[in-house]
Amino acid sequence: MLREITIGQYYEADSILHRLDPRVKIIGTLVYIVSLFVFRTWGYLLGAAALVILIILSKVPFRFMIKGLRPIIMILMFTMVLNILLTPGEVLWQYRFLHVTRQGLVLAGKMAVRLVFLVLGASLMTLTTTPNKLTDALERLLGPLKVFHVPVHEIAMMMSIAMRFIPILMEETDRIMKAQMARGADFESGGIIQKVKAMVPLLVPLFVSAFRRANDLALAMEARCYHGGEGRTQMKPLRYEGRDYTAFIIMLIYLAATIVPRVVLHV
Repeated sequence: MLREITIGQYYEADSILHRLDPRVKIIGTLVYIVSLFVFRTWGYLLGAAALVILIILSKVPFRFMIKGLRPIIMILMFTMVLNILLTPGEVLWQYRFLHVTRQGLVLAGKMAVRLVFLVLGASLMTLTTTPNKLTDALERLLGPLKVFHVPVHEIAMMMSIAMRFIPILMEETDRIMKAQMARGADFESGGIIQKVKAMVPLLVPLFVSAFRRANDLALAMEARCYHGGEGRTQMKPLRYEGRDYTAFIIMLIYLAATIVPRVVLHV
């Protein structure tokens, strides 16, 4: 399951999404996430259609995208159960203090769709953009905050390093887990308390490895005379091209198609 986490990974391919400016992809992802919470009924079809088209254009295998949903199944089920049982409305089934309402079922379905679309949309951005480009894009987008003495470069660097370390830590966790299982550790059997106790031999070496990697990274950055973003230049500076402006136009059309029916037609 650890290898099935797609957020933070980069999938190399030659597609129009890979060639887009990373700032366009970050803004587009934010627009898509906002639209997920504006949708009511037919808007989910629009969101699904947009997501499918983007996946096709990215040339990322659809199975690879779906594989990234498996780690969130427990969160998805937990969210749905809470919405089904705790939402007031027209009662369809009741047992003592537990009750299922029609409004709860509808809300649970909407929340599940939103969560799935959110994960797929965020994964699509990271799968088509290298961490270095994401760092440069975040720094440029947050640039106006420098007026308020916000350490923009440091924030962008930390986010980039965090995303870069996600697949590394997942691979390290998988390696440690296999090593512990070869020594007789059992992570599957027993109740919840036993499973939590069984995770201790996994978490301790994982934290030690993570701190060691962080220390090695800090030493490497200091050895290369890294002193933050002041006065630094870029080997490949970001520049908008024709396809980027076209993407912005499509983004505005999508946003209008999302908001106008909600505000004007109330659907």
